[in-house]
This record gives sequence, C-alpha cells and structure tokens, in this order.
Amino acid sequence: MQQGEQLLATAQEDAGGLWLALTTYRLIEVDESGAVTLERPWHEVDTGAWDPDLWALTVAFVDRLDGRQWVLQRRTGPGMVPQVFRERTSASVVLLRAVDLGPRRSARVTIRKVLPTRELVEQVLWGRGAGESDVELAARVRAARIEVRDMVGLPPNPPA
Repeated sequence: MQQGEQLLATAQEDAGGLWLALTTYRLIEVDESGAVTLERPWHEVDTGAWDPDLWALTVAFVDRLDGRQWVLQRRTGPGMVPQVFRERTSASVVLLRAVDLGPRRSARVTIRKVLPTRELVEQVLWGRGAGESDVELAARVRAARIEVRDMVGLPPNPPA
C-alpha cells in the first residue's frame, strides 16, 4: 500500500473466489493465492454500476480494457463495496463536459484527480462510433478541452 492509503472495503466474488479490495487510491482484484490480477487507480475508472437484483458490480475503465463484473452475493456479500465504489470514483472527478452532436457523435472531456498526488489529468472519452475523423465533433471537443483546462488552472493548450 502507498503512504496514506487505507483499505476501505472488501468482498469476495462468487464465481472464482477473487477478492475485490477498494482503497482510498485504487481498485484491486486479488486471486485466492494472493496474486494481484487487476489494479487500477480511481481516475482510470470510467463507469460502474451496482445491480442489487443480480448482486453484481460492473466496471468499465477509461482505456476500455479489462472491464469487469463481480457477483458479490454468496461468499461475503457486497458489504460497503457499492457505496465505496461510488464515492471513490466520484472523488476523482473534478469537472466533466459532455459534447453531444447526436447519435455516434459524442464525447466527454473530463478533468480527474490522481488521488494520492492530487495531480489533475485530462481525459477525452469518445462515444461509441465517434472519433477525431468527425471534424465538427473534434473541433467541439478541442474547445471543451480548452474550456475545462482553463476552469481548473491547467495550461490552455492541450497536448495533441
């Protein structure tokens, strides 16, 4: 664990016995042997949802890799995992601007906080089917990037 990091919630998933550990800085998945199989800082968590009917926590990451779903019913139950997940993910979001020009023409520009260092990072998340090849959308995203960077005191010229 990093300096100042605290364990906030744990639960064991039903299917394979993986442990889910939520700390002040990271989301961690550990197998029964103790090996870390997933470790992501909170600013890399894009979305997540707790489904109380399925007892399932689903998570997607900003790089769209390694999405997960854990069923937390039989072994330990969810405990505080759903609440801590929501709180920690929200704690890393500083500012969000949605750019929506219609179906398959959307993006989100987000300023997130790296929790252990408090450093601010910018993320551009293109909607499904959208991308920089859409000249109008790309121009609007660039304007949104400049706006949010200015609002949080980052240099106005975002990296290319």
